[in-house]
Amino acid sequence: MKKLSELYNIDDDRLIKGIKINSKEVENGDIFVCTMGVTADRHDFIDEAIKNGASAIVVSRDVGKKNVPVIKVDNTNLELRKLSAKFYDYPCDKACIIGVTGTNGKTTVAEIIFQLLGDACAYIGTNGKKYKGKKESIRNTCPDVDRLYMYFREFVDAGCNTICMEASSEAFYRHRLDDIRYDIGIVTNITEDHLNIHKTLENYVDCKCQLVRQVKDDGYSILNSSDKYFDKFKKEANGNIVSYGYKDSDTLKIEDYTLKRDKTIINFKYNNKTYEVISPLLGSFNVDNLASAILALLCKGISFDEIIKRVSNIKQIEGRMEIMPFVSKYTVILDYAHTTDALDNILSFLDMVKESRIITVTGSAGGRETTKRPGMGKVVLEKSDYVIFTMDDPRYEDPNKIIDDLVSGSDKTNYFRIVDRKKAIYKALDMAEDNDIVLIAGKGRDDYMAIDDKYLPYCDYDVIKSYYEQ
Repeated sequence: MKKLSELYNIDDDRLIKGIKINSKEVENGDIFVCTMGVTADRHDFIDEAIKNGASAIVVSRDVGKKNVPVIKVDNTNLELRKLSAKFYDYPCDKACIIGVTGTNGKTTVAEIIFQLLGDACAYIGTNGKKYKGKKESIRNTCPDVDRLYMYFREFVDAGCNTICMEASSEAFYRHRLDDIRYDIGIVTNITEDHLNIHKTLENYVDCKCQLVRQVKDDGYSILNSSDKYFDKFKKEANGNIVSYGYKDSDTLKIEDYTLKRDKTIINFKYNNKTYEVISPLLGSFNVDNLASAILALLCKGISFDEIIKRVSNIKQIEGRMEIMPFVSKYTVILDYAHTTDALDNILSFLDMVKESRIITVTGSAGGRETTKRPGMGKVVLEKSDYVIFTMDDPRYEDPNKIIDDLVSGSDKTNYFRIVDRKKAIYKALDMAEDNDIVLIAGKGRDDYMAIDDKYLPYCDYDVIKSYYEQ
């Protein structure tokens, strides 16, 4: 808590207990900041915030006299970042901040680092916020600024000296991360995504570049030399630029690897020495993901021999090539793959290790770019024996229209159309026979289904588990 007079040059010592931008979440003692959202001007909700207990209001235009202090600033969105940092005593200065961006692999890389660093590290991203054995779901990969800094403070107070966070392009686009200076910034890869927000691929890449622009002068920008935008990121990056990949010039070179059904054996070259790493993570895409995470730990001064020991203890990452442990006669895999590239990668690996059929359940989110759908559908139809197309956060779109888009890229007919996602998953599990692989893709461990403007309780994992508890 802080006195209002500590936050602003105002003769008022009332205690401020928190910062809120959602009037419905305001509690007694909060300061309400009237930011400008994508579709809402929060100046319109001042009276509701005051009714709910707001002790002060921050505005950027005249709102008339209120019965609580009103502080006027030029830009409430910019002010929110400054106020949050000050209120929570600049938590970013008290921890090593690692940011991970890219189209695919963000969650996996951030989770690997979180696991490898243990209790000294906190994680925030698609899989929620985690630290010291605690876990809590969050709505966005990167929360709004008021929550983000509150979480940072929570992590630091718990004794975490490192925070590993997924840094989404949308978060940079919304300027949520503008004031953060990263000790380590990691870029996984870039393929087409989120063009509903960015409009062009160039804009999307530029937002991704913002992560490495914000790396500290003495920090590290970790780049993927195999990515087609490597040179662009290298040009924009700040700090010490290091790379991972398959080239002799890479700081961490992937010499070769062997993919097995239950593990991956990788030879890395670092500082002219070769190291064999046995990873429980499956698939060639996880070779790259692990490489970037290992390089992050090397940048933190941890020895390669110590890293090898820690890698062997990596646990399954929720919603990322997650094999359901309660199924025995066939394999059920839960994965967040929702782009053409991600689906291609995972299905290529499954095709290589399969003993029988691949049955895939997938869809495509509504309110997102439609141009990627035919390519997604083509990949899953060509690399699966059977596909069940279903809903995946349709929002305001008709799920059947989304499925029409998905099947338009191929003339194959090896699919079913079942809009209800629970029924679709049950159908796939009904179809499964000995040694089959059932891939349920798109939502991972998300705990909601976005329909219209509502977030309804839903989780693929819970649906899968319920099937076997009948």
